[in-house]
Amino acid sequence: MIELPTQKSVAEDYNPKLLVIFGKPKTGKSSFCAALDNNLIIDLEDGYRALSVLKTQATSYNDLYEIAVSLDKKKKELGGKNPYKFITIDNASRLEVFCLKRALLEYRMTTQGKSFGVVQNSTGQYVYDPNADVRQLPKGAGYGVLREVVKRAIEMFTHYADTVILVGHVKDSTIEKDGKELNEMSFDLVGKLANIICGIADGTGYMYRNEEGTHLSFRGGNDIIMGVRCPHLREKDFLVAKTPKNVEDAPVFDTSEIFLKK
Repeated sequence: MIELPTQKSVAEDYNPKLLVIFGKPKTGKSSFCAALDNNLIIDLEDGYRALSVLKTQATSYNDLYEIAVSLDKKKKELGGKNPYKFITIDNASRLEVFCLKRALLEYRMTTQGKSFGVVQNSTGQYVYDPNADVRQLPKGAGYGVLREVVKRAIEMFTHYADTVILVGHVKDSTIEKDGKELNEMSFDLVGKLANIICGIADGTGYMYRNEEGTHLSFRGGNDIIMGVRCPHLREKDFLVAKTPKNVEDAPVFDTSEIFLKK
């Protein structure tokens, strides 16, 4: 029999299991990830050629699955210990493209989807339309299929690292508030997917640069959608790299305040 609690638990501080980092191009996201020790970077856009990192590349959903299989094998060899402290997936937009193709394949494996996107070619044969897109399904049903595939793709890697980092770009959108149209910056994923991924993440941080240097902010407001559960990150703005005095020098990143030492 399960014993029911009689007292409140003690609040704990902890490192995020899933951390989303987004920002405009060239604001230091890749350099921040490169500064993390024991960080496996799953590079989806070949964006780390100028950085010294632990890197593997993926060009499809199948590649992601094969990487997860290799990680599982390595974890077993290590007696159940995670092979890496961090695993970074860079970037979210490319991940979405991989998952979109996978979502189409999985939908076609269902009874209702087996004929989806079938067209007749010039010779009269029925073939799959290469441009078919599950997002074209009525009533937005395809978006649900896509969301599940993206969530599964991310969750594949949470078993093999203390923290999984998903890197993405900024999406500018327009919302209506109190009868006025306002610009809002959020994580660049289609439809409700951005809110869902940020919702399951322990933290969503916005990276930006100013004269002082590179910042990773977990403060809400200022028309930026984000938040965090971890107490040591909540409503904080961290200077993770100061602007070098010599413009030819690369900034030195300090991630010690973002991730607690255990």
